[in-house]
Amino acid sequence: MARSKIELFNLESAAGGIFRQLADGMTTTIFPGEQAMLSVVRIDPHAEGKMHKHPEEQWGVMLEGSATRYQDDEEFLIRKGDIWRTPPHALHTMKAGPDGAVVLDIFAPVRKEYLEAGSGFAGSG
Repeated sequence: MARSKIELFNLESAAGGIFRQLADGMTTTIFPGEQAMLSVVRIDPHAEGKMHKHPEEQWGVMLEGSATRYQDDEEFLIRKGDIWRTPPHALHTMKAGPDGAVVLDIFAPVRKEYLEAGSGFAGSG
């Protein structure tokens, strides 16, 4: 039985990831797998993304800081340790709190448009 290669990454390092400038004050480093991908999003204090949607399911984990989450017609405060789900095709964005935010997003399946470095959310509004 063949063993798979171990892939090891670190949340504090972009090494091995794909960089993307999502918006002013909002960047991500993407780590794709075969069936899912992780995105480590760093948001400057009070920076806000653009409302967008995509067909992939998305889960988020607030690692540091706080933010206001806008999803369809709702808005809610997210703090360190909170986990949330964004269903496919839901309109969403986020605005960081006064200390900024670091978010771990998990997408399934892989967002193909995020397999290359670039800019923007690549989702429709």
